[in-house]
Amino acid sequence: MKRLIHGFKLLTTALLMSGIGNFVAGATRVGELVCEYHTDPIGIDVEKPRLSWKIFSDRENVTQSAFQIRVAELPSNLKKNALVWNSGKVNSGQSVNIEYNGPKPKSMQRLYWQVRVWDHRGKATPWSEPAFWETGILHSEQWIASWITMPNEKKAEESKPCHYLRREFAIAKKVRSARVYVSALGLYELYLNGIKVGDELFTPGWTSYKNRIQYQTYDVTEMVRSKVNVLGAILGDGWYRGNIGFNKQHNYYGDQLALIVQLCITYTDGTVETIVTDDSWKATTGPILSSDIYNGETYDARLEMPGWASPGFNDSLWSRVEIKDHSRNVLVAPQSDPVRAVMEINPVKIIITPKGETVFDMGQNMVGWVRLKVKGNAGDVVSLKFAEVLDRDGNFYTENLREAKVTDTYVLKGEGEEVYEPRFTFHGFRFVKIEGLSDTPSLENITGVVVHSDMQPTGHFTCSNPLINQLQQNIQWGQRGNFLDVPTDCPQRNERLGWTGDAQVFSPTAAFNFNVAPFYTKWMKDLAADQLPNGKVPHVIPDVLRGEGGSTAWADAALIVPWNTYLAYGDKRILEVQYSSMKAWVDYMKNRAGDNYLWIGDNHFGDWLAFPIKRSGSQESTTEKDLIATAYYAYSTQLLANTARVIGKKEDAEEYELLSEKVKNAFVNEFVTTEGDLISQTQTAYSLALAFNLLPDKSIPQVAANLADDVRKFQHLTTGFVGTPLLCKALSDNGYEDLAFMLLMRKEYPSWLYPVTKGATTIWERWDGQKPDGTFQDPGMNSFNHYAYGAIGEWLYNYIAGIQIDPKAPGYKHFFLAPHLGGGLTYAEAVYKSMYGEIRSQWNIEDNQMNYEVKIPVNTTATVTLPSALLEDVLFNGSSLKSIVEIEAWQNEKGVSLKLGSGEYIFNYPL
Repeated sequence: MKRLIHGFKLLTTALLMSGIGNFVAGATRVGELVCEYHTDPIGIDVEKPRLSWKIFSDRENVTQSAFQIRVAELPSNLKKNALVWNSGKVNSGQSVNIEYNGPKPKSMQRLYWQVRVWDHRGKATPWSEPAFWETGILHSEQWIASWITMPNEKKAEESKPCHYLRREFAIAKKVRSARVYVSALGLYELYLNGIKVGDELFTPGWTSYKNRIQYQTYDVTEMVRSKVNVLGAILGDGWYRGNIGFNKQHNYYGDQLALIVQLCITYTDGTVETIVTDDSWKATTGPILSSDIYNGETYDARLEMPGWASPGFNDSLWSRVEIKDHSRNVLVAPQSDPVRAVMEINPVKIIITPKGETVFDMGQNMVGWVRLKVKGNAGDVVSLKFAEVLDRDGNFYTENLREAKVTDTYVLKGEGEEVYEPRFTFHGFRFVKIEGLSDTPSLENITGVVVHSDMQPTGHFTCSNPLINQLQQNIQWGQRGNFLDVPTDCPQRNERLGWTGDAQVFSPTAAFNFNVAPFYTKWMKDLAADQLPNGKVPHVIPDVLRGEGGSTAWADAALIVPWNTYLAYGDKRILEVQYSSMKAWVDYMKNRAGDNYLWIGDNHFGDWLAFPIKRSGSQESTTEKDLIATAYYAYSTQLLANTARVIGKKEDAEEYELLSEKVKNAFVNEFVTTEGDLISQTQTAYSLALAFNLLPDKSIPQVAANLADDVRKFQHLTTGFVGTPLLCKALSDNGYEDLAFMLLMRKEYPSWLYPVTKGATTIWERWDGQKPDGTFQDPGMNSFNHYAYGAIGEWLYNYIAGIQIDPKAPGYKHFFLAPHLGGGLTYAEAVYKSMYGEIRSQWNIEDNQMNYEVKIPVNTTATVTLPSALLEDVLFNGSSLKSIVEIEAWQNEKGVSLKLGSGEYIFNYPL
């Protein structure tokens, strides 16, 4: 019997619960310490940072009963008990997001910390290895640097040359430490003595620039030299003043680039010197003639200035900078993961198209750019153009990119092999057309550089169906490409905006695939900053549509994203910080709905890009927007009540709980017929009503049956952005999992797998981005990397593999493992790296036998359900489960359920 037992576990089966396995030799330890979700972060501005750790043990059923944290200014002081803070022994099982409660940290202060825990038997672990966090500039008055800008730049509604800035300075003492704090209006790269500082890209990031501009902190201790040093920087337009949005906007936030730098050097004698941006800096332009996120970059290597950021460079022809009057109060430390070049991809083949063009196929629709290696004469021009797809004739296709030029242009200097990659632009592409090569094209000419927010991967799903596995890969690649500092809708055309609706429907899936807590923490602060005084939430965050917003399902990101972050990570602080924003949006809906509790008559996107169907005559059937609006009004109001309860606002919880019930009653009275059907007889309407718990118990079976009948009738989904994430859940939660599996496994258009059969490597914006005959949908809106429909990923993880959050114990402190069989699958596995450790759910069917392996992290518990099992048939680690009296197991309509503590376990039983 394959994978029947884990050797030594045969010996310990009868001792698994309540002190089970205590005799097994082994140790428990604490490791993987993080502060605000980051390992040893520097430059944070959180005054009460939260500390988390994982517990590792080779014993089973281990929980934490208490912890102790100690904090000191030096690692050596931890052992000497010369402490800044000592929590003392705290009787608590919490090991995630413990708030530092010591003296208020100072600016630019490093604090070291370590932790030990006591297990459920009262035995203490050794102290962990020390970790640290370091604060940035906590108070705006401590910024003594000025914003500086290049003088006499011509005003223009087009991309302008990048700015190069530099300053020499000398030091005469031995350096103990050096930190540089830097930000920009626009994008920057910082250099010290000719070397780029840090590996972060697209800094300072994209935020609500009028309210919040991030600064970065870098440890440059090893980069500072004795005697003469040079600070240099390159500034590009970026989101700040480059093309932004689809309305031909330029200079949206401002028309002047600017830099602010504060380098703090601490010498071994204890003195501190600060080098700042001031009017002593000099500036010029250089080889980057234009740089635009949508249109690409033009680089003339003949204009390079060797050594411009190093000592000894002659800058006599450079101009003195000007001081720019701009607030420093908007400067904040980042909380999200920085954007980085995360991986590289080699092209798989070179294509000569029917039109005779040279096109490189990267094999993967990716986001970033390519590194070019080329030889030629001075003045030769090589252009790189980017596309997601080829047309049905095999030609390079860019019509769907709309007005984005997406072209990088390189002018050679004629000095042997030259290597070029852009700095301040990115592209969404699989295919690269190269023009201007003087030699025969070679695969070695380019390398793909994949760029995105450097989020920690946390989720893995695979199964016995290779098309589903490719779908999962497409979902993850779509998230990578569109989580570039903000959750964009698409990465290729003249848009790339933080559409709120896409983000909220995808947020549960996003949290399975990657650790998105820091990412959403940052983005939610921008949502609150851009929210209008009346509570209206803009359509895109950061807002570049001049306040356009207030659409149901889109603006509800204000509540749904923080709530899903809380569920996935047990993060109460995001609820506390966002609460006023959440409440403002619900109050906005309340004001729009009025005393009848129905939100009717406003303009909304509705079930965006739903599959068009005809139910009677020639009339297309769509889901009524007022129904969607009222459904979300009820749902978000309930989430607000839940949030208020979690953070201790009892009166608000009661008020909004009552309001939600009134909205639900109004929904039923307005949109449910006397026969128990909905007035919008669509899959989206049914799914909303069921998934959002809007119906009285007596109506649920009828509405669920109507949904099932509609799916059977069409044999495919008809949903858009609003209904698709809820469809399979609504079916499977109400006894129609066979239909949910049918929808998932369908390969014909419309379906999740249809794009896979067409060779897709990311999720499409439309169900038929490329039609069965090879033609394309409307080029005005036809992205081939648009993650919203990838929200089905949540169902793969929590239904097929069965990893489900327990809302009563968020962050996977307690969770459910309840896999489901179907769709002809014979194998499925999901692995999720929670804040407590790795969760694994893996099942396979062989010779009509179910083999199920699970892993439960230390300091958590799980309720496991074995589908279609009979208690008397189940083997647990090789022994009869029924005979193990220490384990609480029970038979139910789904199979057999039992509660388990941490450990790795195997179940076997006949089907």
